[in-house]
Amino acid sequence: MSVNDPLGDMLTRIRNAQMRGKSTVSTPASKLRAWVLDVLSAEGYIRGYERKDTANGQGELVISLKYYEGTPVIRTIQRVSKPGRRVYMGVNEIPTVRNGLGVSIVSTPKGVMSDAAARSANVGGEVLCTVF
Repeated sequence: MSVNDPLGDMLTRIRNAQMRGKSTVSTPASKLRAWVLDVLSAEGYIRGYERKDTANGQGELVISLKYYEGTPVIRTIQRVSKPGRRVYMGVNEIPTVRNGLGVSIVSTPKGVMSDAAARSANVGGEVLCTVF
């Protein structure tokens, strides 16, 4: 089945799995998804992920979700830039999420990084999603 928004599909899978209390969730593999998961792992929102090869050669990413005292660490995860409406921002316009408690994930010319890393590298780009 083809998906118009692969990153939005992954974020929805994470959101749904956490509502059901699952420990892991799998999603088809892609470079952009892996880069976003690297940022989520570095910021402490997920335990980690690993890539597994499937029979059709596509591969899949198995994401280990993180909980604290039975509640999900990720309270909200929202897609900002969508296929129908891309959202680009300069370094001074990148939003802070919940006064810096959350993180915006930004795709920049220097790679996919968190909002704080983008500000320190002095680059703007496409705001992919926000996490709190």
